[in-house]
Amino acid sequence: MSFPGMTPPIGGAPGGGATQGMTEQEQAMVKAMQSAMESCPVKTIISGGMGFALGGAFGLFMASMSYDSSFTPQGRAIADLPWREQVRQGFKDMGKRSWSSAKNFGIVGALFSGTECCIEGLRAKNDLANGVAAGCITGGILGAKAGPQAAAAGCVGFAAFSAAIDAYMRMPSD
Repeated sequence: MSFPGMTPPIGGAPGGGATQGMTEQEQAMVKAMQSAMESCPVKTIISGGMGFALGGAFGLFMASMSYDSSFTPQGRAIADLPWREQVRQGFKDMGKRSWSSAKNFGIVGALFSGTECCIEGLRAKNDLANGVAAGCITGGILGAKAGPQAAAAGCVGFAAFSAAIDAYMRMPSD
């Protein structure tokens, strides 16, 4: 499925370019891969998986920074324990925080990507409005548990962030 404004498949226009010189089986495989990468479920799964991996790394890094000083509450609580117990508790906490952050990033990535892809399919356009609308919906869903004001703030904040990132990504390169 191709929408106006989208980049053409690998090799340029359909039916030419990079698939020349390939067997029919190889051409069918390339076509299947291209159509899979354009489907909303695949985009959602890939974004969720990448968000999960990034969130895990981010959570691991942030958790490792909690114990760098004995002036923090975590540092004071663990400083009086034997070394082996300090290491065990530190790794346990790092795993919990990493898992929590990975889940959160994965959910946000999958939710945003799936919403944006569905909006793009409904509008049949690939422009800045898709990301802004998807950001608003995603922010609203994420803030909904905290009440209508939080949902509205999430909508505005996530839409603004999405617009800024999308505008930057769409800037022509030098």
